[in-house]
This record gives sequence, C-alpha cells and structure tokens, in this order.
Amino acid sequence: MAGLSLPYQVAAAVSLALIAALACVHLAVVFLHVAPSNTVTKQHGEAVDGWVYPEFEQNWKLFAPNPLQQNIAIQVRAEYTARDGSRSTSDWIDLSAQDGAQIRHNLLPSHIQQNQLRRAWDFYAGSHDTENRPQGPRGRLSESYMRRIVMLRLDRHDLGGRVERIRLRASTRAIEAPEWSHEKIDTRPVHRELPWWTVTAADLPGGVDNDRAATAR
Repeated sequence: MAGLSLPYQVAAAVSLALIAALACVHLAVVFLHVAPSNTVTKQHGEAVDGWVYPEFEQNWKLFAPNPLQQNIAIQVRAEYTARDGSRSTSDWIDLSAQDGAQIRHNLLPSHIQQNQLRRAWDFYAGSHDTENRPQGPRGRLSESYMRRIVMLRLDRHDLGGRVERIRLRASTRAIEAPEWSHEKIDTRPVHRELPWWTVTAADLPGGVDNDRAATAR
C-alpha cells in the first residue's frame, strides 16, 4: 500500500476495514448459532437464523456435536420440452453418485461435493411432514433451496430441451453403529419420492436476476 497514492491508500484501507468487519460479524453470528441458548439468541434468534440459513446452516452445537449420520442417495428426473416442441421425460439421474465420483480418490474434496446435496435433503426432510407439506417458512425455503441446487446440477447435462418440471427421490440409510457400541440402529433404507415440481425462473442459475428480467419483459 505504501506505493499507492493517498486516495488509493484510503480506498484500500476502507475496503480492508469493511472486509474485516464483515468477517467478524459473520463469525460472531455463526458462533451464536452453534452456541447453547443464551440471552442474545433468545432476543435476536430470528436475525441469527436469517443470516445462517440456508447457506451457512450447521447441524451441530458447539458443545454437543451431532453430525449427519446417514448415507443419502438422491436422484432426479426431468420433464423437458425438446427442440421440436415435444414433451419428454429423462431417465433418473443419480446426483449423489456424481458427488461420490468427484470425492473418490480426491485428497481435498470440496464441501459442496461432500455435503451440499445431502445437507439440503436433510434440511428439506426436517421441515416437511410425511405428506410433503412444508412446516412454516423454513419448509418453503428448503424447497426453493433444493430446486436451485438440482437445477445447477442439471445445467451440466444436455437433456435436449428446456426443463419444465423435476422430480426427486431419495434413499436414506442410517450408518451402522461400531462393533464396540451397544447402540441399536435400524439400517434398513428409507425411500421417499417427491411430487413433480414446476421449474420457475428463480430456480435456474441466476436465481433472482432471472425473475427480475422476466418481470421487466
């Protein structure tokens, strides 16, 4: 910075200060999210949740870790309009298998490859009843989050036309307890298939910007 002129030094210093302040705020909010219930979280819990969910969501507490102990396999099929105008339905695409292929033999797999899809499914399953009805605003948020993740994945595939609707199914199996444990865990797979979801502009890569462009048109 010493080689910069005074105006650029000021701009650089202000930028660094803003980045540092944002980083401190983020760390403080995430700490409050994972910390045991306290006066601050009771008073400002909605603001903390609004910052954390869904991108920074954690499934463990600071002094009582509880990581996701399930193997989750998620597949999607898409209904699309082909280039000749006809409607077609794709085969089931195994999204979890694609993540597994990227993780296997990878010394430094990314958090997205390891956890994004399965954590999104856990978020959805935990905020919907057995009839796939959303339970409050978190349920509706989880649906939107799940659709956007799936459409990002489908964007890598050339299905032959514009995707109109998608359908998900998942198989969830609890991880077996270690031999030294006396815990009894049911490891039978649980299958769940969701109804068809209509794809909107907000679900496509670009999200809110697509909605704004569609509104402007």
